[in-house]
Amino acid sequence: MHLSANDPPPRVLHLTQPVDGGVARVVTDLARAQLAAGLHVTVACPDSALSTALGALGADVRAWPATRAPGPTLVREVRLLTRLVEDVRPDLVHAHSAKAGLAGRLALRGRIPTVFQPHAWSFEAVDGATAAFALNWERRAARWASRVVCVSEAERVTGVRAGIRGRYTVIPNGVDPERFHPAPVGTVRAGLLPEVEPGAPLVVCVGRLCRQKGQDVLLRAWAAVAEQVPGARLVLVGDGPDGGALRARAPRSVLFAGAVTDAAPWYQAADLVVLPSRWEGMALAPLEAMACGRPVVVTEVDGARESLPPSLAPHCLVPPRDPARLAAAMTELLRDPLLRESLGHQGRRHVLSTHDVRHTAGAVTEVYRDLLARPVPTEYRESIHS
Repeated sequence: MHLSANDPPPRVLHLTQPVDGGVARVVTDLARAQLAAGLHVTVACPDSALSTALGALGADVRAWPATRAPGPTLVREVRLLTRLVEDVRPDLVHAHSAKAGLAGRLALRGRIPTVFQPHAWSFEAVDGATAAFALNWERRAARWASRVVCVSEAERVTGVRAGIRGRYTVIPNGVDPERFHPAPVGTVRAGLLPEVEPGAPLVVCVGRLCRQKGQDVLLRAWAAVAEQVPGARLVLVGDGPDGGALRARAPRSVLFAGAVTDAAPWYQAADLVVLPSRWEGMALAPLEAMACGRPVVVTEVDGARESLPPSLAPHCLVPPRDPARLAAAMTELLRDPLLRESLGHQGRRHVLSTHDVRHTAGAVTEVYRDLLARPVPTEYRESIHS
């Protein structure tokens, strides 16, 4: 992505906190594609499995010891980022999610082309005074983002309606269809869950165990599913702050797989994949499941309808925070194997045509190309490149 044949490779700095879940997968996929395209890629993030994986790809990884949520360490985190930017001298900074977007924009204040990608808006994750503060910050900080990249049109509309006036670009999330692909259910399941009866209906939920992902709603729905579908089992894949509370209330038909490095086998083992989120930008788990040829049930939050082919919506979309509707949708699909197979095939074709990670990486490249073609402010050249 050189601006001309004589230009050196652009120096891109990704900032990320969190370091797990969908955000980590997006950063990893972008770093892999950008390194392959010849960019100089640096990632600043806390020491983690993500930093190790990025280093193995060949990225220049810099330790940025930031907490996940804003707090008393924010001032120190901003100062560390300021020094890190002075050392790396990037041509462009790409900040992922609320915390990195907060610290990064405070450190840079528009002195360098800055892409902010919220991966779901911060003010949707909190209530009361905290939500008001987060919304006010996003409105004010929009001036320090050269581009706001939203993963769905619904996420963009949420931002616009909230009064966040930025230069928006919508780039839908993508997944790697070579990593997430169909596989024989019985073979995969026997390796993962030898204690489960081979023919038992199996529902899988992949996601951080937290309020956002709605596993508490799923457990409230599960009692009705287990009653109407004898022998059905539910597996929660992931870990997080709500793990203890969820385990305490789960019946014996619910299994906890914990955090995994590769979720693909769990999708492949499932008869049905469910994600009952309270909010999203565009969740990756349903896309990954569909790439594996598995039907999904998701709540109609930002990005959900856009991630599905229209033919799947009547069977696969349910209102958020509605255990009864969630249970009804899961029960319908678990009772109808032919419908599940048809929806799985349709979902796979949709992901291949619309949500291939290569399309996503290419669209991000075009955003960078546009921003890097613009003049760099004089004060930035003097303060950073001198």
